[in-house]
Amino acid sequence: MSDTRGKLVAAQIYEVTSDGEKKSGGVSIACTFNPFEYSVSKSNTFEEKPKNQADTPQGDFFKSGTQTLKLNLIFDTYEQDSDVSQVTNQLWKFMMTKTQEASSQNEKIEPPQVAFEWGVFKFVSYITDMTQKFTLFKKDGTPVRANVDVTFKQYKDVNDYPRQNPTSGGGPIERVWQVVAGERLDTISAEVYRDAGKWRLIAEHNHLRDPLALRPGMRLRIPAD
Repeated sequence: MSDTRGKLVAAQIYEVTSDGEKKSGGVSIACTFNPFEYSVSKSNTFEEKPKNQADTPQGDFFKSGTQTLKLNLIFDTYEQDSDVSQVTNQLWKFMMTKTQEASSQNEKIEPPQVAFEWGVFKFVSYITDMTQKFTLFKKDGTPVRANVDVTFKQYKDVNDYPRQNPTSGGGPIERVWQVVAGERLDTISAEVYRDAGKWRLIAEHNHLRDPLALRPGMRLRIPAD
């Protein structure tokens, strides 16, 4: 486990397998500084239709949107006296597509799926947007600090990944629930157990001192009922 400049456990961005686990031998990037904050958003699309004698239209659900994570990261190699772009270029590779010839057609291979992981938060997604700005240079012009804005979009919910094989470990299989804005423990409990009163099971299992302090993007381990 890597540490940040301030000796904290570093957030990681790494390549994952098709089941969302860290890919053996894949690219892994440790953050020089952990982000000050992160935001996770999701939107749904409704088709608006006029409704007679009403001030508001009728909304028909059209489609569900993706979850989006936005981060601002700082990478710094001043103390190592090395080119910081060698680090940020690894992030660029997460956006690269490849084209190979298959028979007489060119087949485009999608960019790799990655995970941003920091503490209990893990977001499996694709990097869809990235902007880097170099802000500190050596005398010869070599960049040693970069400010990077990254957008991750999730096209597969973490709950859609295969569960652990029951024969490979002891005890019941746990679900992992990723919190979205507006959710509470009682609403999650009602969805999982069909009983809002069982929210204490989730709170105790995740050692939550304040059951109201849920953050969008937080991952909760859901114990078997």
